[in-house]
Amino acid sequence: MRRSLGPHLAATSIPGRVILLDREVLRTRGEFERILVHEVFHFVWVRLSNAVRRDWEGILANELSRRASGELGWSAEWRKNKLSEPDVRDRTPAWRRYACEAFCDTAAWRFAGLAGHEEFTLGERFRLSRATWFRRNLESGELPV
Repeated sequence: MRRSLGPHLAATSIPGRVILLDREVLRTRGEFERILVHEVFHFVWVRLSNAVRRDWEGILANELSRRASGELGWSAEWRKNKLSEPDVRDRTPAWRRYACEAFCDTAAWRFAGLAGHEEFTLGERFRLSRATWFRRNLESGELPV
């Protein structure tokens, strides 16, 4: 916990195996859990196989082709809103950052134990598709942290 991380509520260093949280996350019920789960899943993301990450990207690309609006967290949503068709088609760094943040925000939605949150704006049918993906790919065994 840090007194302040400036404009950010959390920061993660994968090589340093460190998660820093702004103590602001303790002010609102559920924020600590939501933010911490998101940050922990950055460690899971980097240990997934390329095939599993590409499969996740397929879920996201399908959502975009169906014009799904909203997301399951601000960190994914602002990245999603900046994507262009070439970003998706060419798997640019912007696309890959979005895929990672959408994965971590989805994990926070799945595992933080919150019934709802103002940042959970993705439509129900797309949430169900992501939940199915998580069950199929991650919830059958130990997570690679």
